[in-house]
Amino acid sequence: MAKKTTAKLKAKKDIKKLKKPVKAEAKKIKIKKQVSKKPEKKEKNKTQKKTPKEKKKKEELKKPEVKKTNKKEKTSKPKKEEKPIKEERLKVKEKKEKIVVKTIIVPPRKIPEESAEYKKLRTEIYKILKERFLPISLIDEIINKIANNKDLMPKLKEIIDRVSIEYHKNLVDPAEACGIVSAQSIGEPGTQMTMRTFHYAGVAEINVTLGLPRLIEIVDARSIPSTPMMNIYLRDEYRLNSDLAKEVANQIEITKLNTIADIETDLTNLVIIVKPNVKTLKNKNIIIDEIANNVKKIRGIDAKIEKDTIKVTLDEPSYKKLLDVNETLKDLKVKGIDGIKRIIIRKEPNEGYVIYSEGSNLEKVLEIEGVDPYRTTTNDIQAVGRVLGIEAARNMIIQEADNTLSEQGLNVDLRHIMLVADVMTTDGSIRAIGRHGVSKEKESVLSRAAFEITVSHLLQAARRGETDQLGGVAENIIVGQPVNLGTGAVELVMRSSKKRGIN
Repeated sequence: MAKKTTAKLKAKKDIKKLKKPVKAEAKKIKIKKQVSKKPEKKEKNKTQKKTPKEKKKKEELKKPEVKKTNKKEKTSKPKKEEKPIKEERLKVKEKKEKIVVKTIIVPPRKIPEESAEYKKLRTEIYKILKERFLPISLIDEIINKIANNKDLMPKLKEIIDRVSIEYHKNLVDPAEACGIVSAQSIGEPGTQMTMRTFHYAGVAEINVTLGLPRLIEIVDARSIPSTPMMNIYLRDEYRLNSDLAKEVANQIEITKLNTIADIETDLTNLVIIVKPNVKTLKNKNIIIDEIANNVKKIRGIDAKIEKDTIKVTLDEPSYKKLLDVNETLKDLKVKGIDGIKRIIIRKEPNEGYVIYSEGSNLEKVLEIEGVDPYRTTTNDIQAVGRVLGIEAARNMIIQEADNTLSEQGLNVDLRHIMLVADVMTTDGSIRAIGRHGVSKEKESVLSRAAFEITVSHLLQAARRGETDQLGGVAENIIVGQPVNLGTGAVELVMRSSKKRGIN
């Protein structure tokens, strides 16, 4: 037993010996931690109480770190340099676009506000109408008439009732063949139209195609009309002052060198001498330097101003080249807009000065200062579509077709012309009514074949494996079925048995 107790005591002592250094080590660690914590606190205090000298030193120490980052950037230069170049290009493009926009921007029109009397009338009309519909144009007309003649005010309800009845009478019946009716109403008076070209009404100096040839031009959606022309209206002070109107006209009308100067060729010295006319230069507001700059644009030529003349010399003198240069100088454009050959300024009653031009270039004319872009018109429908959009082109087709018909004394309902214009512009582009436009794009194979080039249409349709739904007029007539229009569109079955008590 004594041996066992001694052994236990020894074991306990050994354990205590082993435990003591562990505790000592732990104490040491704790002391180290405390020691490390104390200087941190001091450092924190130091950061709080920094002197300006210490701040400068720290900033100087930080500088080399920035340099390191720069070095890294230098190594990756080719990757990062591409972005600013692209950005610069984009900025240049944006600037160019802004410049273009500036030329087209026009001060908005001032729309006069409706008076209190007109507003009151409008509200009363809408109260009477309730759920019935009337177009705004008709309502405006009623308001104007009642405002001018106040005796009609007590009869307002009766007037509106009658107008609505007449309006609903004139509405198109359901399933009516409005396309055929409009085609007939334009086609029949078209046979009575003349084939000649007349002078433009008002301006006898300018020739314009009228009658049937003009109507064919409109319907065919020609890219360039046979006699393009423009009515250029001016803004505010420009239309009242003749000098300002002349300035605008000089900027628009194309002036060639042979119209403002005499061109002489010296065959002995192989030199061309241009002698500008001083009076015409004053009228056109052109300087000799302008002419010289335009002459210099021709290749292989040098131009020098000598007193009131321009001496043109060749880089490689030869007789043939001299004659070629002489011909190019005659047709050289000095000033004006391409396409506009001639201009006439006229003073119109209640309008002031209006410019009529032979030739058309709508885009460039609208950029000139003093031109009223809201009222300036051209007979080039394709140009209107390009510059102002498809809706403007549609309105132009309606206006031009109506003018050509009414000038011949033919009264065609405007809605029929509107239908033609809608068909021509329905897909966002101006299409001709013919085999190259509307009829070419028809879904039905038989209607395409019935129009023109029958065999090729049928062959191509057979190749593709097309099917005809027989939805139109022509294809149903070819097959021998009733047309899906008018009474043919109605699918009703009625009992033939008579009711009792009715004879």
